[in-house]
Amino acid sequence: MRHSRTGSFVAKTALALISASGLAFAGTASAAYPERAISWVVPFPPGGAMDVIARTLGETMSQELGQAIVVENKPGAGGNIGASQVAGAKPDGYTIMIVANGMAVNPSLYKKLNYDPVKDFEPISLLAAVPNILVTQSTRTDVNSVQDVLNQAKEQPGHFTYASAGVGTSIHLAGALFTYLGKLDMLHVPYRGSGPAVTDLLGGQVDYMFDSITSAKPHIDSGKLKALAITTAKRSSTLPDLPTVAESGLEGYELTPWFATFAPAGTPDDIIQTLNKAMLNAMESDKVKTTFATIGAEKIGSTPEELKTYLADETAKWEKIITETGISAN
Repeated sequence: MRHSRTGSFVAKTALALISASGLAFAGTASAAYPERAISWVVPFPPGGAMDVIARTLGETMSQELGQAIVVENKPGAGGNIGASQVAGAKPDGYTIMIVANGMAVNPSLYKKLNYDPVKDFEPISLLAAVPNILVTQSTRTDVNSVQDVLNQAKEQPGHFTYASAGVGTSIHLAGALFTYLGKLDMLHVPYRGSGPAVTDLLGGQVDYMFDSITSAKPHIDSGKLKALAITTAKRSSTLPDLPTVAESGLEGYELTPWFATFAPAGTPDDIIQTLNKAMLNAMESDKVKTTFATIGAEKIGSTPEELKTYLADETAKWEKIITETGISAN
């Protein structure tokens, strides 16, 4: 395209003034956002609900944003390795992270963290909740309800076990909250991931597990596991006939394994708003709705401010529980 001399002069003068004022890219960088691929860090291994949510949303969001969203799995230390890397990333909107309850739990669970969940991140949006389910072997005829679990655990303190995918995971916390509110003595058996925990549960090496609906449902559908109750405050649309733990006899019980997204602290607000809008729009797409239903995820969605408040409330809640139960990852 050919420019006139006057247009060229004006353009050069404008650029010179911008550079001289030191505002060169401060006002224009986010206006053109995104100009390249965005890295979406998943601080856990591939295959879980968190990974599926990030990949599905990322693919749909990329269509609106016009740039690829590349999922990077950086597992380890209950999500702390990935979180630490994102906390130190450049706050330009090209690195974001999906997190779960650990964002609220880890400050109380770990004596030392390489990041501050509040000061080192900018909230983007709550995404979804993926309930956990209290399950046991389908061959057990002596247990058919939460009340059966409570009665037997009280009659035989220290006798029964519950498996988890590791200390601090929502599966562990669901069991810890259950024993805390029920004043029960049950042995927690942590595994390195949900897979081996479910294997031992199916084999009868452990008695119970508060497994994610994503991995538990196939075994429930096949008749290998018996579902007793769901951990959320409301019943799941995926398993509407399954009662909640609270309505089954343990008043006040509620654990909602949630997923949310954050960016490094200092990320410009207009970029945060762009990402928030793209995420909320993606959650309304048929593809995302279908995937969420498949893995048992219940859509949430929020503003950045709502996520900030939610994180503060969850952090305070789990600090109290972890302090009183003595749970520690160290």
